[in-house]
Amino acid sequence: MATTDDAPRRDEQLQRRLARGEETALGELYDQLAPMVHGLAGRILADQTAAAQLTREIFAHVWEHPEAFDPSRGSLRSWLGALTHRRAVDRLRARRAEAAGYAGPAEEDEIRTVATAARVQYVVSALPQPLRETIAESYYDGRTYQETARRLGISEQAAKQRMRLGLALLATELEQERERHRPSAPAAGDPRGALPTPGAGSPDGPRDGEDGQRTEGGGT
Repeated sequence: MATTDDAPRRDEQLQRRLARGEETALGELYDQLAPMVHGLAGRILADQTAAAQLTREIFAHVWEHPEAFDPSRGSLRSWLGALTHRRAVDRLRARRAEAAGYAGPAEEDEIRTVATAARVQYVVSALPQPLRETIAESYYDGRTYQETARRLGISEQAAKQRMRLGLALLATELEQERERHRPSAPAAGDPRGALPTPGAGSPDGPRDGEDGQRTEGGGT
């Protein structure tokens, strides 16, 4: 049986196959992660047609630029999540601005709230099933530990332990994603330290590079 320790190696192998132009590799990646990508895009855009289009664009980008993925900075799933999140937020912001003529503070706050909630759900979806279903029952559906334990057929103590572990893993994963996509501080004496970071102040923070991992250089 494969373990989580195998995941980085599988990601690297899949990347090499994509770089060789193996269409079967893209098919495997699509089958594995397209539901997650589409779900994240759909939660942010609230438009299934737009989500489907963005999903196609994301996997087209992977096919055309497999070298953009850096296995040393996280998993393929995390990379695709960051790329989808940023593109969906950009698309939502553009759509709101076009409808209103501009994206004011209220619209930006709403976009930030929607994007954050979508990212949390995306991370939760990657948790082991026992933790995922406990969080869904207790956290999202607002049930007590007693109700959750009864619905899942487990003890109340087990429900509490799963909830604590699930939320701890969720917090850790979200922090790791922020760290992976946070620009490095300039070295002492670097004149760039006196300049504003491109994209700083936007709802989703400093803008990463187009590949969802690089943090220097231009985006789209």
